[in-house]
Amino acid sequence: MIPDFVFRLLRNLGLWVKFHCLREAKPKDQCGTSERGMRMPLELLKYGLRRGHKPYGDIPPTPDLRRSYDVVIIGGGGHGLAAAYYLSNVHGIRNVAVLDKGYLAGGNTARNTTTVRSNYLTPPSIAFYKEGVELFETMSQDLGFNIMFSQRGQLTLAHSDGAMRSFRLRAEMGKHMGTRIEVVDAKTVREICPHVNMDEGGVHEVLGGLWHEDGGTARHDAVAWGYAKRAAQKGVEIHQRTEVTGMTVRDNCVTEVHTDRGTIIAGQVLQAAGGLNGRIGEMAGIPLPIRCFPLQAMVTQPLKPFLDILLSSSNLHTYLVQSSRGEVVIGGSTDPYQLASTRSSLPQKEALATGALQLIPFLHNVKIMRQWAGITDITPDFSPVMGSTPLTNYWLDAGWGTWGFKATAVAGKRMAETIATGRVPDILKPFALDRFERFALLNEMGATAAGH
Repeated sequence: MIPDFVFRLLRNLGLWVKFHCLREAKPKDQCGTSERGMRMPLELLKYGLRRGHKPYGDIPPTPDLRRSYDVVIIGGGGHGLAAAYYLSNVHGIRNVAVLDKGYLAGGNTARNTTTVRSNYLTPPSIAFYKEGVELFETMSQDLGFNIMFSQRGQLTLAHSDGAMRSFRLRAEMGKHMGTRIEVVDAKTVREICPHVNMDEGGVHEVLGGLWHEDGGTARHDAVAWGYAKRAAQKGVEIHQRTEVTGMTVRDNCVTEVHTDRGTIIAGQVLQAAGGLNGRIGEMAGIPLPIRCFPLQAMVTQPLKPFLDILLSSSNLHTYLVQSSRGEVVIGGSTDPYQLASTRSSLPQKEALATGALQLIPFLHNVKIMRQWAGITDITPDFSPVMGSTPLTNYWLDAGWGTWGFKATAVAGKRMAETIATGRVPDILKPFALDRFERFALLNEMGATAAGH
């Protein structure tokens, strides 16, 4: 019989090797020999060798609502929980309530495909998401919670000369802002991903690609639980099954937040409600330039590891990534109609399967295990809305569309800074709500992994 602590040690070390050393071509500093790469296995060693380890509940039970809180966060997803963590652990603001109408991280945080990247178009967006990637790189150590971050790189395929031109623009902008990104030719595409169908002479012939070495994935549930655990340890209250039903606005600020469990006096309010941001904004009297569209994805049965990168094609509206369990996660563009619903549909499944088979033909006859959808809150310029509002104590973290997960850490960090200091940091100013009145838009429509 293997002792429990030995079993935990072997299991966790095996998981780490699987996630971080899958690619034989990875440089040694990405396979555990660098200081950054060794931190997580050392934590796992300490955990595995610890005797008398007692299991603990990561998330405490939902408490009764207090009469008032210094900060009320509407939305218990990754963004809201990250903001609660930084408020409590960095800024010392611990009288915080996180409200969610469902269960913890049960909205878009649980319904995405976990991509983390910074290969955007405009300098403000690149700088913002670059900081986000850097926070993901150290998140497991910062939280003491393994988020299973795997920085494997993203390859976006070009099927036309126009796509290659746009990739050169994105590469130059990314290099200027300090990200690891470059345009590669068809030969290099084949070297990076030998399994991809080059379709030479066909309609979808691969002419080259955009290789973003910083791209990766993380376990979405672990990110949410890690932030929630550390925030709760500092006294933050997480109220699940608590629906916001209205707000009282007096003297240009929100004085009360009404829920189905009672009314709360609020000092500051942060709105981070994912696909429900438009509805919550109306409660505060703030119309938001947001339209909601379903975004669907699906996953295959587990296969032996073969795809050690993130592979995407805007031309095919499809992207693929293989999970740690061997499942191939397949995603694409939003549904072509507005709808605030998380139902799945057969037409989108057929479209995703068609794109996946074009990219990796040997997936033919592989079984689909499950399909799901999230609700994207998309703005006219495909960029989020963050910062201040016409109300003096009401702050926005909305309009994330299809790119909210990768911004979890940086949005939470910067929105917490905004609430704690009362000032919007420079990195968030380009995403202000009033940019639509000033016509200072940030067009990121072409920077998605699968075009919309």
